[in-house]
Amino acid sequence: MTRQDTITAATGPFNEDLNMIRDQLRRFIETEVTAKAEPWEEEGMVPRDVLRRMGDLGVLGMRYDKQYGGAGLDVVSSVVLAEEVGRSTFGGFSATVLVHTDMASPHLENAGTPEQKARWMPSIVSGEKITAVAVTEPGAGSDVAGMRTRAVQDGSDWVLNGTKMFITNGVHGDLYFVGAKTDPDAKGSRGITMFAIEKGTPGFSVGRALNKTGWLCSDTAELIFEDVRIPAENVLGEVNRGFYSVMKNFQNERIVLGAMACAEAQSALDMTVEYVKQRKAFGGVLWEKQVVRQRLADCQTRIAAGRQLVYHAAGLDAAGHDCVKEVSMVKAYCGELVNRVLYDCVQFHGGMGYMRETPVERMSRDARVQAIGGGASEVMLEEVAKRM
Repeated sequence: MTRQDTITAATGPFNEDLNMIRDQLRRFIETEVTAKAEPWEEEGMVPRDVLRRMGDLGVLGMRYDKQYGGAGLDVVSSVVLAEEVGRSTFGGFSATVLVHTDMASPHLENAGTPEQKARWMPSIVSGEKITAVAVTEPGAGSDVAGMRTRAVQDGSDWVLNGTKMFITNGVHGDLYFVGAKTDPDAKGSRGITMFAIEKGTPGFSVGRALNKTGWLCSDTAELIFEDVRIPAENVLGEVNRGFYSVMKNFQNERIVLGAMACAEAQSALDMTVEYVKQRKAFGGVLWEKQVVRQRLADCQTRIAAGRQLVYHAAGLDAAGHDCVKEVSMVKAYCGELVNRVLYDCVQFHGGMGYMRETPVERMSRDARVQAIGGGASEVMLEEVAKRM
């Protein structure tokens, strides 16, 4: 572990098993991801054999029951995973993994029946099936209550029609957890139901793969549902209560995104410190300039504060406390933090920071969405304000 990892391990909710998981993950990502992922940006996806090998490592189902191949751990294990994939410097890889482990498949864990879990969970944990969650729609991003996709009951089945947008793992996913309005008369966020829909279901198609500014090796899609017939056994949780399932997992999702953002910021900062200590300018190296040292020291201070905030919120969540306020702080603070740090890192790389061959250039593009996805900063700050 690095010195910072050692400090966190000494002060945070760690044990020997989590430290071993971190070390194992770090070795795998350094050799199998960071060193090899550049072509994935052009291909627009993370190779599925990489995800299956992560399943073999046991890191895709750490939160799930041992009977499905999981480890039965809590949210702190997700933070460790998010930090290590965040260190990869490829935001699209991080998004692919974390959507599967901590944003989509938790819907099955939280609301699935024993039969549903036995049917799908083993292949989720192994990486054989990659999951996506389809809630966001055109014109209804953070506003889940504005959902227009409809599902109408027909005998024991449901018939689904609608469109979903910005769905991570949407192109190459295997199992989708889809939200639809099932009570058109219900006001606001009520009357939403979650459904499990497998790839290949008649009427379900990928409308198009979306071209993004960053996260290029993450496949993102528009999904189309045209008279998709869903059997009753694929209803996830209670009918008309799906909004609460979505809200429940937002807490986990936002903690994980905060951890990922802090790790990305730290990796970029480490690269930049190394660069300015070597880059010669004005008769010396950039590190000798006080303004450069202090700006980077300020970045390090903010990253350390963000990381402690992440672990504080994770600890509260693991202990079963109401921590919506703290989690919203995590998402707002860390999403803005990674963008601020990457701005400075690009700046201090000078012209090289604007070249595609430099990792911080890619990371600066990847970082932008961190203040948008999973709850925009403005929405998160409103959640904090409500609880002040």
